[in-house]
Amino acid sequence: MDLPVSYAGRPVGTIIAHAGRTDLLYHSDWQTASDRFPISIAMPVGPGPYSAELVLPWLMNLLPEGEPLRAMTRVLGMSGEDVIGLIVETGNDLAGALSIASRSWPGAPDYRLVPDSEALERIITELPVRPFLVDEEGVSMSLAGAQDKLPVHWDGAKLSVPLNGAPSTHILKPDNSRLPGSVQNEALCMTLARLVGLDVAPVTTGMAGARSYLLVTRYDRTTDAEGHVARIHQEDFCQALGRPPVAKYEFNRTGVRGPSLSDMIELTRQHMTARDTTRLLDAAILNVAIGNVDSHAKNYSILLGPDGATLAPLYDLMSGLAWDGITQNHAQEVGGQRRGRHIYGRHWRRLADASGLAARATVRRVEDMTARLLRALPQAAEEVAAMPASAGIMLGDFVRTISERIGEVRAHAGEEGVDTEEPEASGAQGYA
Repeated sequence: MDLPVSYAGRPVGTIIAHAGRTDLLYHSDWQTASDRFPISIAMPVGPGPYSAELVLPWLMNLLPEGEPLRAMTRVLGMSGEDVIGLIVETGNDLAGALSIASRSWPGAPDYRLVPDSEALERIITELPVRPFLVDEEGVSMSLAGAQDKLPVHWDGAKLSVPLNGAPSTHILKPDNSRLPGSVQNEALCMTLARLVGLDVAPVTTGMAGARSYLLVTRYDRTTDAEGHVARIHQEDFCQALGRPPVAKYEFNRTGVRGPSLSDMIELTRQHMTARDTTRLLDAAILNVAIGNVDSHAKNYSILLGPDGATLAPLYDLMSGLAWDGITQNHAQEVGGQRRGRHIYGRHWRRLADASGLAARATVRRVEDMTARLLRALPQAAEEVAAMPASAGIMLGDFVRTISERIGEVRAHAGEEGVDTEEPEASGAQGYA
């Protein structure tokens, strides 16, 4: 089977799946195009071919995980191991700029209007059993992750479902019954990051009947004055480092060690600018300060264009401090410590030393970032409360626990601390 890989209707390459092999070849025209960009940092534009060792993990990271993947395979009657088959069914609107498909659709790219709040509530309710509206005529899209979500088109007034390969502009993330207030939690963390000057995907909240949702503007899409949507290419750090999605956590039970912060900083130093390296460090500080224990390697991404690579805006920011049953171990360690409340100055200096950064400047950056976060937190809470889904039932709890953790991280940055041997938390890693 040959799967064409295209960008805005132009051939980029071909994925060749045959006789137990899966190879990627760049198209000859793409190799000489003035606006070419790589499919992945791990697979630079060139004659190739690239083998399954790199191609399959990259493709796997385009698909959902956990229950959304299981639900998708049940609907399609396919195995979760059939990566190529799943990409065939969902590859017309993916994260990034590329479409991957072996068949065309009966109609031109278009959008189907969601007529009202009641219809949207039905779609949200059905997502757990029909992720991404899979198997619906004309619908072919996928996003990574283990949370229910839906790519949609939003023009500022109307919400629509993309058809026949039309690009989405936003990601709709419904409330989570297992995590009360999840919509306000993520809105708060994203708004807080924006207020302290970090580059963050814009968000707002909404209501569909009794259901609340977060609406996230896709940073890998642009819309011109006439409403035409263009795709921008991106990949997450698992893709860039050639790791499968099951290895997104630094510490896992797969036998494949996940990317560390040092690995990610090193990749950034090699392929991006010093400013991007600083932005990545700031993001890591933010995630420790707000208690985002699920800030794994797939929750950081890279934009890839003709002029090179740059760190993508932040997304999927959520605090795990106010809920029971969530581990307090972060997805990646900081200088040998994973518990946010036990990360001290010496841990930040160890991270700096391992990453080729200035140790004293790193600690000062922690102190500066946490001071700004504390000042901005009340305004962030006010902005979230004013959004369409309002404050919800737990916004006050989120503000309180985040404020306490920011204060701890700030105070501990100036202290040496002592090594602790806390047992592994019994709660689940992640928010799915």
